[in-house]
Amino acid sequence: MNKQPTMEELIAKVEKLKSTGELDLSMEEDLSIAIMNLISLEEHFYFTAEKTGNNEYFDLLNQTREMRKQLLVKMIDKREGETWCIAKHLLAATMRMMEVGTKLQSSGKKEEAQDMFKKAYEIYSLFWALRLKLIDVSDVKKVEDNQLNIHDKSGSSKPMTKEDIISKISRLL
Repeated sequence: MNKQPTMEELIAKVEKLKSTGELDLSMEEDLSIAIMNLISLEEHFYFTAEKTGNNEYFDLLNQTREMRKQLLVKMIDKREGETWCIAKHLLAATMRMMEVGTKLQSSGKKEEAQDMFKKAYEIYSLFWALRLKLIDVSDVKKVEDNQLNIHDKSGSSKPMTKEDIISKISRLL
């Protein structure tokens, strides 16, 4: 089991990265927010294509996705287990939670908005912990689309029915 680093060790690690020029937090923070917006654009192009039936939006989605991939690789090593996908989903979740918080804020639900903003920042902080290799995700295993979890050995190539899902859940209880 890996020992959790102390705050002093974390600060020292970040200072070392900054001093060697390996890390420009201001630029990388801007880049992470740009990536969040590209992920959001991918989602909007998808839903617009489906809602309008105009498949040209899928072409825009693909162009946006390619750009997002090129930028994300500047921050996350693509070959390191599931970190690439985890990072993408952490940024996507952060962006969506920020948007929900903003909508709650504008509708006068300030306490709910603050809670959502706090959660968004927690998720964003997880992204940075991953980016700076402050957390170890080397043991994270890929769960295939047809598996319920990593222990599910009965995955199949056909889509799961509601009955399949209930059956799998029942075996876990």
